[in-house]
Amino acid sequence: QVQLVESGGDLVQVGGSLRLSCAASGSFRGFTVLAWYRQAPGKQRELVAAMSSSGSTNYADSVKGRFTVSRDNAKNTVYLQMNSLKSEDTAVYYCNVLYGSKWFRQGDYWGQGTQVTVSS
Repeated sequence: QVQLVESGGDLVQVGGSLRLSCAASGSFRGFTVLAWYRQAPGKQRELVAAMSSSGSTNYADSVKGRFTVSRDNAKNTVYLQMNSLKSEDTAVYYCNVLYGSKWFRQGDYWGQGTQVTVSS
């Protein structure tokens, strides 16, 4: 019943900023983990950032200090604020949600995601 849609990706220059959104048709209430992943062409999907139900956050070393995860419970939306963007941040970005023991997105195909392209 729940749907998950990413948005906010764009073409930006090195050093620029973007805020990605992940909107859920249903409430995030009861989630265990909110997570952002990214995947560059020909490469495996990698975890970028995560937020637990307690509010604690974890970030990949490559984005620590530049990216921030937040959420708006009233809007059923999780955000990824991306600052000081680098060319290596170029990828398709996906969100995922763990409800109890089940991830919303599973398997190889995670949908369209949202494209972030950082140019120089």
